[in-house]
Amino acid sequence: MAPKNQHSNKTNKRKHVPAAKHDAPDRPTSKKPKLAAPKHSGPPTTTKRSEKPFKPKFPKWEPDMVKKRPLSKRERRINAKELAETRKKKRKPYYELEHELASLWEKMRHRNIKKEDRSKLVTEALQKMRGKISEIAGSHISSRVLQTCVKYCSQAEKKAVFEELQPHFLTLAGNTYAVHVVKKMLDNASKTQLAGFISSLHGHVASLLRRKVGSIVIEHTYGLANATQKQELVMELYSAELQLFKDLVSLKESRLVDVISKLNLQKASVLRHMNKVVQPILEKGIVDHSIIHRVLMEYFSIADQPSATDVIQQLSSPLLIRMIESKDGSRIAMLCVKHGSAKERKKIIKGMKGLIGKIAHDHGGSLVLVCIVSTVDDTKLITKVVIREIQKILKELVFDKNGRLPLLQLLHPNCSRYFSPDDLTSLNLSIPSLSAKGESEAKSSKNEESNKTDSKNDTDTEVTEVEGNENTSGDELHLVEGGKKDPFLRRQELLVNSGLAEGLIDICIESAGELLRSNFGKEVIYEVASGGSDNILRPTLDDKLNTLHAKIASLAAKSSEESEEEHVLKNFHSSRAIRKLVLDCPTFACTLWKKALKGKCELWAKDHSCKVICAFLESSDSKVRGLAKKELQPLIDGGIIKIPETKHSANEG
Repeated sequence: MAPKNQHSNKTNKRKHVPAAKHDAPDRPTSKKPKLAAPKHSGPPTTTKRSEKPFKPKFPKWEPDMVKKRPLSKRERRINAKELAETRKKKRKPYYELEHELASLWEKMRHRNIKKEDRSKLVTEALQKMRGKISEIAGSHISSRVLQTCVKYCSQAEKKAVFEELQPHFLTLAGNTYAVHVVKKMLDNASKTQLAGFISSLHGHVASLLRRKVGSIVIEHTYGLANATQKQELVMELYSAELQLFKDLVSLKESRLVDVISKLNLQKASVLRHMNKVVQPILEKGIVDHSIIHRVLMEYFSIADQPSATDVIQQLSSPLLIRMIESKDGSRIAMLCVKHGSAKERKKIIKGMKGLIGKIAHDHGGSLVLVCIVSTVDDTKLITKVVIREIQKILKELVFDKNGRLPLLQLLHPNCSRYFSPDDLTSLNLSIPSLSAKGESEAKSSKNEESNKTDSKNDTDTEVTEVEGNENTSGDELHLVEGGKKDPFLRRQELLVNSGLAEGLIDICIESAGELLRSNFGKEVIYEVASGGSDNILRPTLDDKLNTLHAKIASLAAKSSEESEEEHVLKNFHSSRAIRKLVLDCPTFACTLWKKALKGKCELWAKDHSCKVICAFLESSDSKVRGLAKKELQPLIDGGIIKIPETKHSANEG
């Protein structure tokens, strides 16, 4: 066997290469590698472009490159403590001041401290803050001390603090903690100082409204401002020209349409600018402020159809519930209900789930509920969300000034006795661009239907079809106000079929005396006892209504001595409610006469009860007049009762 290194010896033999001819014959050959030429101390020689400077493949080793072991909890705690101590030393002067102010605040904020001692502490604290108030206002600890000082300091000291903060107000308005100081300063500011602050806001209103903290300052300022100053703040949001040129915002015109015509502004340009202002605010959900509600109302007045539809779509959510506390906010909610699609209305109503009681007690919220029960055709959804929650607190709502409005709307729609002119205006508002769309669609559909009917034969069946189509087009004309369903049918489904009316009558029977004597409850019991508008409660609930009539008559039949409270015929509110029922409801008048007044007219022919007796002579029903005429005639002849000069209509009371 050959040795193992035999093959390797053969392959490792170096082959001899003869020298080139031009090489010197006497130059010895060397197997050693050539060494680099020694460096010389002369000037650096230029290298060729192809030659690159030498770069080490690996970075130079340093001791810090050793992989560090993870720190323990104790070591991390020690390092954090050392870092905190280092920072504390750097801000030691301010830290010491903050500590001193906190100790003063603990003394001055107690209720049982004397005014003289508190004023000394406040003066001492303000002297320590002098020159640093703008920094202190932004601290979450020291800003509270400053708020307390502003609350209890003298007018001269307030003025000094205001003057020191005035150059920094715009910066402080965006600070989470300083915003409270700014609000406190504005509450105590004079008219001149407030006007100066509003003037300094010019050009910054839109940017501050887009921030949650800044919008609080703008809303607070808007609440303190007078009508002219409010107009200045709002007009800045209308167009770029009004934002740049301060003199243009001092106009008497309050409506955006009038401002556009006065200054000859381009409507499209104003709409684009307002869209840039409104969209970021809506995207961030900053919709709680009344100034934003007013801007949105003005936006709807000039918005085209796509822009208005887009804003309604954004607002048709639980976000809308946060807006209904203000007047303009409730109007925006009603416009969204009127002009929104079925899907958007469903979102709005579902967003109210669990909040109906709170909404109903608010005036703006109650009007939104009135709009919903008057316009939305999906009565199953309204019954499930709205009516069911109303039934749980029904007794509470019938005595409440605002809570009773949705009930009265179902019993007697749009009655001027219960809704003020301003409320009726709010309920009848609409968006111009969307209303024009509805009317044009209705007119075009009506024209198409009339063209179709002209081409048909004049048969009886075709006539009935045309009448049905014409009725449909008439309902489409009503789309601006809500839906296609017949208003009476909608009321019947919400009031009678849902069981709301039955529960309402039961409460009226149970608390008849209390409701009659109540300023707001007497109107609910009157509408229920009279059967509602168009006799909506009859004939379904006639038996319960007769029971209610008997209950009221039994209260009137009691003598004054038997009743602990003021008698219903002598009470101011109840006597007027019973008088109206006598005039408008012959069934009740007959029951009252037979059970309470027959043979006792002379006893009640004085004070407030006299108006109830006279109502029998003023009634438009001959049967009611015949019941009382025989007994009342001697009282008339004796001058105890005066014959009414004019017959009052049934609607008067």
